[in-house]
Amino acid sequence: MEDYILRIIIMGIISWTAAFHLFRKILPKRSFEFCNRLVSTAHATSAVVLASLSVANWACPVSPLASKSSPSQMQALAVSLSYLIYDLICCQFDKRVSIDNTIHHLVSIVGMAAGLVYRKSGSEMIAALFITEISSPFLHLRELLKELGYRDTDLNLAADISFAAIFSFARMVVGPYIAWLTLTADNPLIIKAMALGLQLVSAYWFYKIARMLSYKLTKRAASKNLACADKGASAANELAKLIPVTVKGCVVIFHLSGPVLSTSNKSSSELKIKFRIIYPWDLLITHELRKLITILPLQSISPPFSS
Repeated sequence: MEDYILRIIIMGIISWTAAFHLFRKILPKRSFEFCNRLVSTAHATSAVVLASLSVANWACPVSPLASKSSPSQMQALAVSLSYLIYDLICCQFDKRVSIDNTIHHLVSIVGMAAGLVYRKSGSEMIAALFITEISSPFLHLRELLKELGYRDTDLNLAADISFAAIFSFARMVVGPYIAWLTLTADNPLIIKAMALGLQLVSAYWFYKIARMLSYKLTKRAASKNLACADKGASAANELAKLIPVTVKGCVVIFHLSGPVLSTSNKSSSELKIKFRIIYPWDLLITHELRKLITILPLQSISPPFSS
């Protein structure tokens, strides 16, 4: 490894650590993880910029394969290697230690260090750096928003969807192609092992992200249905208080379309609000509330319970 690359790595570790302590001092009320994610966001942004600047030909960015790394490629890799070393150490002091994240860091550190020592495979490693960091700002944004009080909001959901979409395309569409190029080219064995290891970790994370997004969308839909049911129940209660007008020979059942809980705690395709059957023949039905009721012949109804 060349001396100037080693200096970049050492200065990088010191700089990322200093940035973390600066954030802790500026934001004393924020958590350890919050400040670390600010540093991680800064790294992700700089990594994408440096990786983009080091690409010699955007018409064919992953070329030439298994070739000698350019100085700009080695500098970009050295900056990211210094961050990964800092972050691996920093995360050990947090309350939660993620095993899969630790494995990801170790695989990346070994692979990047090998690439810098061999001074080879720059194109493949820069491409891998770009696709792994392009989604990171949205990953950190969604967690930062939660601590700022925006959990379960439209803004937080937008960050979740943006992260999931970018991650899925970068790591599960472009990623396997880059891994295949790395494995089939004349690269050192340790570089090939890194490519395979990162792709396996990405596949595992993709599974977890798909489950997370499915849970959040389901939870959001259930919340909307509950809010709609509460609104409908309130409207039905108001209907019972209106000035009467005659509806002869009928019963009125208040209902609201949509899946909600019935009195037996089982889901139903239609909510009947307490099955409030009105036998008094005098009701005034406003235009707005007309949508909420069904008028049925009296003889066709057997009341489930009395009002």
